[in-house]
Amino acid sequence: MSGERAPAPGDLALVEALVNTLSVDTGQDRLAAEFGLSGPALAQATALREGLRAACRAHAGHPVAPGSLEDLNALLAAAPLTVRIGPDGAATVTAMGEPTLLARVASAVAGAAADGTWSRLKACAAPDCQWAYYDRSPAGRGRWCVMSVCGARAKMRTYRAARTT
Repeated sequence: MSGERAPAPGDLALVEALVNTLSVDTGQDRLAAEFGLSGPALAQATALREGLRAACRAHAGHPVAPGSLEDLNALLAAAPLTVRIGPDGAATVTAMGEPTLLARVASAVAGAAADGTWSRLKACAAPDCQWAYYDRSPAGRGRWCVMSVCGARAKMRTYRAARTT
């Protein structure tokens, strides 16, 4: 459901874009093309993407596959990061050396966790969608990437199921 919502704020937009390189409903995978990856780097990025999707699903209150968050934690723990203090005294987490995709994502997650936006990156409740979106609703209780599409389909299924029983 790309293009229906504004992207996540700041560096969290990278995480959202990474998760959304796979269209769950069609199976189209744009990860290699969009990030210019191949071989072991592509395999690592695929595992990272699916771990992040699991975290987004958890943010939205959906069950996650056993082990998926442990795998994500192991990947993030390997990211070469450092904490820097700026002239204003503010602390930032940055990638050490060449900023790999893993380091950039880990830095984005750390920054979003620190500023309170991490838990608002969610995955659509529709099992055939799971598109990552940033929940800007006041209460932070959004369930669908696009209410007029995925939300409407779910409500229609519920309505039809109630009428047939």
